[in-house]
Amino acid sequence: MVIPVKNEERNLARCLDRLKRFAKIVVIDSGSTDRTREIAQEHGCEFVSFRWDGHFPKKRNWFLLNHPPTTPWVFFLDADEYLTDEFVDELARALAMTTYVGFRVMYSNYFLGKKLKYGVPQIKLPIFRVGSGFYERIDEDGWSGLDMEVHEHPVLEGAIGQLNTLVDHRDFKGLDAYIARHKEYASWEARRYLKLRDTPEAMAHFTAIQRRKYDSLTSWWLAPSYFLYSWVWKRGILDGWAGFVFAKMKASYFSQIRRKIREFAAGKS
Repeated sequence: MVIPVKNEERNLARCLDRLKRFAKIVVIDSGSTDRTREIAQEHGCEFVSFRWDGHFPKKRNWFLLNHPPTTPWVFFLDADEYLTDEFVDELARALAMTTYVGFRVMYSNYFLGKKLKYGVPQIKLPIFRVGSGFYERIDEDGWSGLDMEVHEHPVLEGAIGQLNTLVDHRDFKGLDAYIARHKEYASWEARRYLKLRDTPEAMAHFTAIQRRKYDSLTSWWLAPSYFLYSWVWKRGILDGWAGFVFAKMKASYFSQIRRKIREFAAGKS
């Protein structure tokens, strides 16, 4: 189990309390100034310090390249993600008898203090065999302050499976942190779009969903379409006010990306 962190004292202890069945836990820290280090040490975790220079590799790839796990599998878990016993049971069964090289995981989101039961689900590929691949190599040049692979996907050699039990995704840092984080994400996505426009060969490993996303980022209809898809088609309306705000803010995020693409392309950054 590997947990990349920076200033996660509000989330980390809750996360680690759910990981007692894992033999080894490594916390990779980016210079936290709160109690993150102390919390990791109190829970008996291995603590690794990381400092990013704005270029490849970021935190997860850096760890895989410089501290390759000695276990057969690696599981990257964020500090605001919490495992249940049911999830760990399913994971143990899957790893014991599989030919897959990785597993996708679905997450249940919490927003404005409410668990969202509907809307667009979050899916990631955080579990894979050591040696089967790395996260995408993206040669950025200080595009944002994000030192961890957030939107980069693992590129693996082999078939991918999916686990059915959801992981709880619940950030206790609050709405201001959520908004600030997505401003950084939008800048990064805009920079990457412009890079891909100049180097289309970099999309060779993209999934169909990734291709559709980057093909649509400059389209005016992407934001309203996402809102309608999440709130109406995926029944986010049944989550009430929290579902409405969540879908609205995600749509606004796509609008930000579109505006930043135009701004950066015009050389105003």
